[in-house]
Amino acid sequence: MQYKRILLKLSGEALMGNRQYGIDPERLAEYAEEIKSVVDKGIELAIVIGGGNIFRGVAGASRGMDRVQGDHMGMLATVINGLALQSALEDAEIQTRLQSAIKINEVAEPFIRRKAIRHLEKGRVVIFGGGTGNPYFTTDSAAVLRAIEIKADVILKGTRVDGIYTSDPEKDKEATKFDFITFEDVIKKGLKVMDTTAFTLSQENELPIIVFDMNKPGNLLKVVTGERVGTKVNL
Repeated sequence: MQYKRILLKLSGEALMGNRQYGIDPERLAEYAEEIKSVVDKGIELAIVIGGGNIFRGVAGASRGMDRVQGDHMGMLATVINGLALQSALEDAEIQTRLQSAIKINEVAEPFIRRKAIRHLEKGRVVIFGGGTGNPYFTTDSAAVLRAIEIKADVILKGTRVDGIYTSDPEKDKEATKFDFITFEDVIKKGLKVMDTTAFTLSQENELPIIVFDMNKPGNLLKVVTGERVGTKVNL
């Protein structure tokens, strides 16, 4: 295996499948099978999931809502998604733990770094909900922060696009894909990989990022085994 411990970042929108909002049970089941294929190989896997399929704080703020209030609503949305993903994983007979950066003791453990690492060592998938627990920070930032804390080897950002392109491939047919790119070149070219805070934190801690298409069956396992899938961002 190319990596021993990984952090998988999923967007909330990924859980919608073909729906306009909410959670698609079929998409959840597909992701659970993808994750199981990796866990069965002995890989330690943690997950950070967004909440954009339910509520996005920035969008609420743009319509006049208080940003802090909106971000707290977004954090709760990530916990809802975490519970849904936990249920799907357990249906696939994968042991999981949901840890939240905000206290919801009835449904999730509080985030404790040492406890999270111990769960991973025991072969459990750990889902981190609640973002960083602070407003003004995205789940991208939460993903990088948790990856650093648990000493993950890499961040895998699962999207609906098969890597990083010179421009949006869904809008520009002339866009070309990068197989490998440095952090410095991403900044110079103004490419959108993660928000600036998350990206800078990853760069400073020399933590590579792989952007790949999570919706293509088998891709997650290919990335973990070292096949050239998606785009790798490194120093």
